[in-house]
Amino acid sequence: MMDQFFSRKEKSSESYPHLPDQDNIPSHIAIIMDGNGRWAKSRGLPRSSGHREGMKTITEVVEKSGEIGVDYLTLYAFSTENWKRPKTEVEFLMKLPERFLHKELPRLQKNNVQVKTIGDPSVLPAHTRRAVEKAVEETAGNTGLILNFALNYGGRQELVEVVRQLGQEVQNGVLEPDDITEDMLSGRLLTRDIPDPDLLIRTSGEIRLSNFMLWQLAYSEFWFTDVLWPDFTGSDLMEAVQRYQQRKRRYGGV
Repeated sequence: MMDQFFSRKEKSSESYPHLPDQDNIPSHIAIIMDGNGRWAKSRGLPRSSGHREGMKTITEVVEKSGEIGVDYLTLYAFSTENWKRPKTEVEFLMKLPERFLHKELPRLQKNNVQVKTIGDPSVLPAHTRRAVEKAVEETAGNTGLILNFALNYGGRQELVEVVRQLGQEVQNGVLEPDDITEDMLSGRLLTRDIPDPDLLIRTSGEIRLSNFMLWQLAYSEFWFTDVLWPDFTGSDLMEAVQRYQQRKRRYGGV
C-alpha cells in the first residue's frame, strides 16, 4: 500500500508511456517543487544552479500535463516563508520568473497555455511583477492548460485574509455568522476561479504540505517521491497519475 503513497527514487527510471484510463485524468494537479538546493549540493554546485535546472523541469512537466489532458497545473514557486532564506538566494529566486517567462512565453503561447498566479504580489520586486503580469496578460486568451504559479503564497495567510473579510462583513451587518458556509469561504479564496486539486505531488522525499493550499487540498490525493525536482521528468508525472488512477476517491463515503 505504501508504494501507492510514496515513490522511491529507483522507480523513477520506469517508463509510463500510456495511462490505463484516459477518462480518469486529474483535472487539477498541484506540485510542491522541492529539492533544487539538494540537487545542486550533491553535485558540488551553488544552490542557484539547482533552481536554474528546476526551470527546465517546469517546461517538461507543463508540456506533459497538457499532452495527457490536465486542465490546471499549480506550481508552488515561492512561499511566504521563503523570504527567510539568505538574501542572495531570495534575489536569485525573484529573477527566475522573469527569466523563465521571457524564455518560455513563446512556447507557452504555441501550446495554448494560459498563465495565472496566486499569492500576494505587493512585496514582489517590480521586475518580477512586470514579468508575471506580462505573461498573464499575453496568454489571457489561450484556452488550453492553465499554468498557475503560487508566488509569495501561503495557505494560512490566505485563510486569515478570508476570515478578516467575513469578519468585517459581519461587523458591518452585511452578513450574519450563521450565513457563513464552506462554499462562501471557497468563493473568496485566491483559487476561487479554479477547482480544488485532484492530485498533489511533492518531490524530494519530504512528506508535508508546507503551508500550501491548506483548504483546497482537503480531499486531494497525495503522491510523494524522493526524486529531486530537477530530476523529475514527464515519466515521473505519468507514474503519479497512474497511482492516482488506482485509488478510489470516497470523499468520506464508503
